[in-house]
Amino acid sequence: MRSYRSVLFVPAHKPNWAAKALAAGADAIVIDLEDSVPAAEKAPAREQAAKSIRDLREASAQVGVFVRVNPHDTGLTGADLEVTVTPGLTGVFTPKVDSDRDIIKYDALIDHFERRNGVSGLQYIVPVETVAGIQNCRQIATGSPRVGAMVGPSAEHADIARAVGYIWSPGGLETLYLRSRILLACREANIHPLTALWEDLDNLDGLRDFADQGRQLGFRGMIAIHPSHVPLINQAFSPSDSDLEFYEGLIAAYQSAATKGEGALRYRGLHIDKAHYDKAVDWLAQAREQLDLNRSAD
Repeated sequence: MRSYRSVLFVPAHKPNWAAKALAAGADAIVIDLEDSVPAAEKAPAREQAAKSIRDLREASAQVGVFVRVNPHDTGLTGADLEVTVTPGLTGVFTPKVDSDRDIIKYDALIDHFERRNGVSGLQYIVPVETVAGIQNCRQIATGSPRVGAMVGPSAEHADIARAVGYIWSPGGLETLYLRSRILLACREANIHPLTALWEDLDNLDGLRDFADQGRQLGFRGMIAIHPSHVPLINQAFSPSDSDLEFYEGLIAAYQSAATKGEGALRYRGLHIDKAHYDKAVDWLAQAREQLDLNRSAD
């Protein structure tokens, strides 16, 4: 899966919001059929979601376009996928996943509707929003080749707060363990780690601090619920010029030392050896991939 920095949600029954999300510069957009759509609107929202998917893809070849369907226990999942698995869709945001068995259920439905609707290669963004999901995160991360990303949970009022019972704080200490488990599962499975969620819409300083903390932990992108949050999130999860210069210099310094038969050296006051070099190579490769994707999107 692409290394999406910002993944912005829009309600399926409000099509003009999808265009605003694209204009905000979101790397990926999730057309939501679940929590943000009232029960009476869910059936007509499917058709509107399919149209928004096609419209977004026509407007941009690069933006990720996902649909969040209703979970299995609602009985609506199949009907949601029947309409929204359509050309232009990137993947499915799969709610209420408790174990890899839920992933297998999604696979069965997706396999069917891909073949029927002429679509291929759909991937999953899996939010971890239940206690069982946290406990089973490693199995979920490897439950299907379609799993491309997982979301480390942190929210003040959403499902995960109710499930765990923590009291939210801006510093996020109460969810550090939860998010860390998801992050490690993502790294082990080599999938994209996303963090979430900042609900205080007008507190942009708090959003910036939370996004920076997520980047420091090792996350590579973040869920967004308002277009105004997208630029700050994109900035937080983009490589800075100073970071690029630091790692490029480290690689060059190590390679120069290695040609002289030296395995360790001093670089900008730091002890550097092969472990540092390997990390720098990996970081720079990811950073350049992200920059190339950003240029393509622009």
